[in-house]
Amino acid sequence: MNAPREALGHNLLEALEQQAEPFIALRRDLHQHPEMGFLEFRTSDRVAEQLSQWGYTVTRGLGGTGVVGQLRRGTGRKSLGLRADMDALPIEETTGLPYASCNAGVMHACGHDGHTAMLLAAARHIAENVPFSGTLHLIFQPAEEGLGGARKMMEDGLFDRFPCDAVFAMHNMPGHPQGHLVLREGPMMASSDSVTITLEGTGGHGAMPHQAADPVVAGAAIVMGLQSIVSRNVDPQETAVITVGAFNAGIANNVIPQQAVLNLSVRALNPQVRELLEKRIDQLAQAQAQSYGVRAHVDYKRGYPVLVNHARETDFAGDVAEELLGSERVTRQGKALTGSEDFAFFLEKVPGSYLLIGNGDGAGDGHGACMVHNPGYDFHDGNIAIGSAFWALLVQRYLHE
Repeated sequence: MNAPREALGHNLLEALEQQAEPFIALRRDLHQHPEMGFLEFRTSDRVAEQLSQWGYTVTRGLGGTGVVGQLRRGTGRKSLGLRADMDALPIEETTGLPYASCNAGVMHACGHDGHTAMLLAAARHIAENVPFSGTLHLIFQPAEEGLGGARKMMEDGLFDRFPCDAVFAMHNMPGHPQGHLVLREGPMMASSDSVTITLEGTGGHGAMPHQAADPVVAGAAIVMGLQSIVSRNVDPQETAVITVGAFNAGIANNVIPQQAVLNLSVRALNPQVRELLEKRIDQLAQAQAQSYGVRAHVDYKRGYPVLVNHARETDFAGDVAEELLGSERVTRQGKALTGSEDFAFFLEKVPGSYLLIGNGDGAGDGHGACMVHNPGYDFHDGNIAIGSAFWALLVQRYLHE
């Protein structure tokens, strides 16, 4: 890396640090007023208002509450998309912070308030200071948390109306040092499917089990048998998760119930493994149920696909990260995660990459020891300058004049 490039990264980061305060305030305002998926009305109002002030052409309504800010400059033909998610989670906050959620039972427990603030901070700096030639699309997406807001925006014509040659997204991650950037070529996040197995037996008296067909015993056998799929059917060098999160049956100790219901979460980092899991879960449930004289109905619902980062775009983003922070604060090939992300739908359509920014590892200031989706979580405000500087530099390098 040559000296001029190092100087540009350093100067850009310093500039964004000096401009961060209003966006820290904005982030805390969003944190205090969280909104669930497809209900981000106040949030999208604030986003659209800010983008309009800085000269972006603003389009609303994609995916319901989604917002796209477009900025065109020069004669360049390349187009770039940057995405931030806006929705919160159904969690009661316990942080005790002065800007804690004022909406009962709703909380920004995943840092989407910070992601939105980072992209808005970048948006202003880009509009006022970054030279480029081409088209920039800033995508503020609703309903990432399990509701598929990315797919909904695509169904509403996102990439038809705002075509992108590449698209990028960033998510905070506790456990990594604050501000450290983590990239990964290839599978980065797992697919996420939900399965309901309904077992229909013959109810009866608990004292006379021979006159019944017990779905509880069949369900227990299925729970144990499901674990053998990962250990005995999946290649040991592949990743797969089958979690039985709920098992509901009966209400009395002396009654064999008529029905038992199992709810599963299924994850994979390889589309072929995902296919295998779906096939084997159905086969095992049917066979185990039959062996206990009950009937099984398997409702397998596909959720988010495997998030696969494209090689060229990930390598490019890694170069930008190192230019901004130096190689010591960048991991070029981090570990894949078994969590899921609907940005995967974008990457099935458009080349791009999804990276992580460390939210803290519990060292030093003690921030970041709390994982996302926890009632005690909070986004690290120090990441607003770093994240926005990364976006600004990425735009400058990708849409170079």
